[in-house]
Amino acid sequence: MSNKPKIVVTVAPTGGMAGKKQNPALPTTPEEIAADVYDCYNAGASVVAVHARRASDQEATCDPAVYTEINRRIRDKCNIILNNSTGGGINGDMIHQLNNGLWEIKFEERLKGMEGEGVEMCTLDAQTICATFGDKEILVPTTPKRVRELADKMKARGIKPEWEVFALSDLLEVGKILKEVDEEPYFINMVLGVAAFQGGLPYTPKIMQLLVDHLPKGAIFNVSAIGPAQLPAAMQSLLLGGHVRVGLEDNLYYEQGKLATNVQLVERIVRLVREMGYEPATPDEARQIMGLPRRK
Repeated sequence: MSNKPKIVVTVAPTGGMAGKKQNPALPTTPEEIAADVYDCYNAGASVVAVHARRASDQEATCDPAVYTEINRRIRDKCNIILNNSTGGGINGDMIHQLNNGLWEIKFEERLKGMEGEGVEMCTLDAQTICATFGDKEILVPTTPKRVRELADKMKARGIKPEWEVFALSDLLEVGKILKEVDEEPYFINMVLGVAAFQGGLPYTPKIMQLLVDHLPKGAIFNVSAIGPAQLPAAMQSLLLGGHVRVGLEDNLYYEQGKLATNVQLVERIVRLVREMGYEPATPDEARQIMGLPRRK
């Protein structure tokens, strides 16, 4: 048995925004996602952040049937931890127009992300977001009551929340309710470098240190940094005692001008984790680190 500290490596193979036009290696069908995840599992990933896409046009969906198919296909291949999104995407069947230029990701559609068979974790965006893409503004309203509703529904299903925070204010708000709706260890994902989100913070070492300094007692953390910030933020996370996440949802490139695959990104971070003197956690080790399975 290795005495080296164990690091949870999350792979985010596809999100609710980018498509194959930006990177042909982005998996969108259940078959593609499951195959990609299996390769990433073999490369050292212990958690998969699952986003679902519609078969008709590859746009985002939270359809429980699609999530179930993806989860079943993954589980048939390996025991990687399944973490479904309740954040949705910027297109597909979960978005509707409020008025000229303003759209909303429907809350009731987002809730369906936790209904996929086999899900162990779900993302919980603990803030209201306004994202801007060209002339299109997309509102993702998660009021304090909705945060509690998401958390309560996850608890009733035995699902562990992955608390998504984009700024210090988000982190402080989450800290107020954690003891009421979750159990230690609280798993907090710091999302940095999302330029399209109003109020989102860039990645800098000082900003990340600030967030780590304000973590609630009993929390462990992971960092999702966007684009070229993905690798340096992951390395700083290791130095500060956190965990890492890579994948095409957050970063389409291996280096400037060179498109990536999910496996390439996982292989690189696993190699660097080991070079830093750590060891990637197996899925079962990651379950112990994060307190899974969660008590209902």
